[in-house]
Amino acid sequence: MGYNPKDHFFKKAKSEDYLARSVYKLQEIDEKHKIIRKNDIIVDLGASPGSWSQYCLKKLGQDGRLIGIDLTDVTAIKDPRYTFYHEDIFRMNWPEELAKLDVQKVDVVLSDMAPKTTGIRLTDQMRSLELCEMALQFSSSYLCKGGSFVCKLFHSDQFKEFQTTMKKQFKRVEVMKPESTRKISKEIFLIGLDRI
Repeated sequence: MGYNPKDHFFKKAKSEDYLARSVYKLQEIDEKHKIIRKNDIIVDLGASPGSWSQYCLKKLGQDGRLIGIDLTDVTAIKDPRYTFYHEDIFRMNWPEELAKLDVQKVDVVLSDMAPKTTGIRLTDQMRSLELCEMALQFSSSYLCKGGSFVCKLFHSDQFKEFQTTMKKQFKRVEVMKPESTRKISKEIFLIGLDRI
């Protein structure tokens, strides 16, 4: 069976009022590893179209907070617990913006970031790795001890090297290809648990 853009997960997302089918990737990761807890402070890197943010807001209690950022605007989510930045992650002045929000450390860092694909496999893989490295660098600065980290990576020869780098920062590093990931997709998710 070939690529079907309107598959089971697409229809399920529509019926459950999620902005994208990708929500089920995060849901599966969270159900297995229990990364999102009530009253957490979460950063959603590459938040557009917003389904991961929607999922987080459903799991967070009234005192939880969510910070999203993307080059593409997320306008569909209106929630007092949600702060969204329509910004380039690489150019964002994180110390200044987090200080404005009175946030020193966060509990969870999520990255579903993906590069604009070129169709050239090696180029796309290297751009994906660069985004994961940026997300991990952000975690090194702002993720609290015991916190969790999730990032999407296009599988490449550098996968093991990046996994080894993560193992220096987390007590456990897991690899998942959630069921809702399209079969033809080369993306995998690395999950860092219990930041050292």
